[in-house]
Amino acid sequence: MNESLSGLLAEGAERARVSTAMSEVVEKLLIDVAGLCVAARQSDYVQAALKGWEANGACTAIGHARALDAAGAAFVNGTAAHGEDFDDTFEGGPVHAGAAVVPAVLAVAEREKLSASSAVQAVALGVELMCRASLVAPKLIHKAGFHPTAVLGAMAAAAAVSTLLKLSKDQFVNALGIAGSMASGIIEYLAEGAWTKRLHPGWAAQSGIRAADLARAGFVGPRTVFEGTHGFYHGFARTAQADWGKLVEGFGSRWIAESLAFKVYACGTMTHPYIDCAKKLAAKVDVRAIEEIDCEVAEGTVHRLWEPLEAKRRPPNAYAAKFSQPYCIAAGFVLGHAGLEAFTEERVRDPRLLALASKVRYEIDPGNPYPDEFTGHVRVRMKDGRVHEERQGHFRGGAHEPLSRADLEEKFRLNCAYGGWPEEKMEAFLRWSARAKDAAVDLAAFR
Repeated sequence: MNESLSGLLAEGAERARVSTAMSEVVEKLLIDVAGLCVAARQSDYVQAALKGWEANGACTAIGHARALDAAGAAFVNGTAAHGEDFDDTFEGGPVHAGAAVVPAVLAVAEREKLSASSAVQAVALGVELMCRASLVAPKLIHKAGFHPTAVLGAMAAAAAVSTLLKLSKDQFVNALGIAGSMASGIIEYLAEGAWTKRLHPGWAAQSGIRAADLARAGFVGPRTVFEGTHGFYHGFARTAQADWGKLVEGFGSRWIAESLAFKVYACGTMTHPYIDCAKKLAAKVDVRAIEEIDCEVAEGTVHRLWEPLEAKRRPPNAYAAKFSQPYCIAAGFVLGHAGLEAFTEERVRDPRLLALASKVRYEIDPGNPYPDEFTGHVRVRMKDGRVHEERQGHFRGGAHEPLSRADLEEKFRLNCAYGGWPEEKMEAFLRWSARAKDAAVDLAAFR
């Protein structure tokens, strides 16, 4: 019997040695995810997620007094971490690994009283698997109508929790097989700015926990969940042609997730370089004298960020604005940023932003390197006929211009302040994250 892909992944996880660079990425993820949980804790969607979860327990939903079972804590934290679209991304996927993997691992580590050092190993393996899985069939999961973070997140969380619990090879394989039937998440939220994208990583996180717990209890899942005739990519990418080497070759020894990117704006990843271009142009021109704004874009981003164009120019609510390239570009010109304050219900009705967004149009650049690179291009034609143009060939916060640990800590503090945490609680969490490696994970102080 040939070894299945899940079996190869299990073997890679068992012999894995996390690189120093990857450990640093995991520590950044912990800080970033926690800050985002606090930033969103008072939002209507997080409050609904908390109220909609029945089971109590001994695990922490960061920033909330109520303790939940492990699945509930992972669900609420994953939903909060991704809810403002301000979380990490993997260039090449794109996927948001931290919001699916970190909450799952923290919840189970707290439930089982496991050390933070074992949690770091588990997060690293889960994030690595998710990033690799996103490269197997590029763009096809989105094209099929599914959210890659949602469906791949369930598999990654299952692998991470299986690693944390030190499951046997057969149990690891079963956990992945079970998670394949728990994975879900369609992208119809794009139509009206509905909330479902926000819960996708949270649902993936709790699915990964349930899959690993079932596997530990002896439940059996399909061994060929990835590559089988009716397997994961057949279902979610509608393809039998996949580059399996991207998933398994070097897994556990070569860490592609070392290049994980951290966001500087609270909106769709591919929009970021365009916002940077808009900010640069705003320093050179009178925004009020702009006649038209043209952007060269990747074909693969059009259905999520550009069309239908008239609707994207006037997003129906603040969440929809995060996936409107015209609105985000207008925010770069008018506000000089696209942080949390750019995406409020009051702000998306700002006539200055809407007037400028109405002038934004696009053309497809067939040579755009997306999804391998996220680039930006903005060209403005002024009312007097002059033309100004900016290009940016990379995602700021990513591999070409990474954020430092100090940058992430500053982002954490700003997010915590936005969520109403006092300074002493912020600093206590940063101290805990720096010293917790050999202690059991206990997040009760951060409820």
